Amino acid sequence: MFDWLQNLSDWLIYSVFNIAQGTKLGDALNFFVYDTIKILILLFIITTVMGVVNSYFPVDKIRNYLSRNKLFGLEYLFASTFGAITPFCSCSSVPLFIGFVKGGIPLGVTFAFLITSPLVNEVAIAMFIGMFGLKATLIYVSSGILLGMIGGYILGKLKLEKHLSPWVQGVLANAEKESDLQEEKLTFSKRLPSIFREAFLIIKGVFLYIIIGIGIGAMMHGFIPTGFFEAYISKENPFAVPIAVILGVPMYSNAAGVLPIIQVFVQKGIPIGTAIAFMMAVVGLSIPEATMLKKVMTWKLIAIFFGVVATCIIISGYVFNLIL
Repeated sequence: MFDWLQNLSDWLIYSVFNIAQGTKLGDALNFFVYDTIKILILLFIITTVMGVVNSYFPVDKIRNYLSRNKLFGLEYLFASTFGAITPFCSCSSVPLFIGFVKGGIPLGVTFAFLITSPLVNEVAIAMFIGMFGLKATLIYVSSGILLGMIGGYILGKLKLEKHLSPWVQGVLANAEKESDLQEEKLTFSKRLPSIFREAFLIIKGVFLYIIIGIGIGAMMHGFIPTGFFEAYISKENPFAVPIAVILGVPMYSNAAGVLPIIQVFVQKGIPIGTAIAFMMAVVGLSIPEATMLKKVMTWKLIAIFFGVVATCIIISGYVFNLIL
């Protein structure tokens, strides 16, 4: 699919810039040019498709539907799927989390959204397809949604409402059903310009992260010897996955920034499940997110939330290693 792009990168680096093929600098620059263009193309396509989905299923409509209907467990699937199609990192998901709570949606269902939203979105999907292929992407998306469902269900069953802040508990106790907003009826052709505009805004918002992430990945790809990472997080180490998750939790990045690094991890010998577990910990659990959540949760609830999600990520990492 992207053979033309590889040929373009080869021509640009090895012919136009006259950098010798097989050198560390040449390999690094080739990786940078190829991955940057490929990811931007895929990102535009997928953000446009997701923009169409989001234009017909706005946040308020989803929130009101979830708060007013008994779905016999399917609400966890819907919340996780909605989290997957929204382009938010862990920190920007928190305001929507608060809005869901204010809308009267059960806490477990709200957690399902909060878990999935930073892990799986159009940015991550576009980059994942380009880096690991369709099969790995489908497994990644499915596991991200499943992770949100399981984590949300467990957190919901723990009855943790008492650990929310007094303000949020008051909101829950007095939550009133909001009336559906009057949705302007627009034809698809009239929606399309705003969809394209939103796609460009998303790309603009993550462009710097993509460049930095791919730049770091290119340096690692070109200059770090094969086998370097295997010495620390190898397939033979049974504790490699939890170690990767523990290392990832204190860090913070979005998918655009960390995925190019994960690609190099895999190329350097780290099992893909271990690498993705690290990515999920970096993207889905972070100190900035914990700081923002402190506005609506006690530290005990934050610790429980992080513990449950980290455990689910570790399990998914082992599963990934078995499947892929």
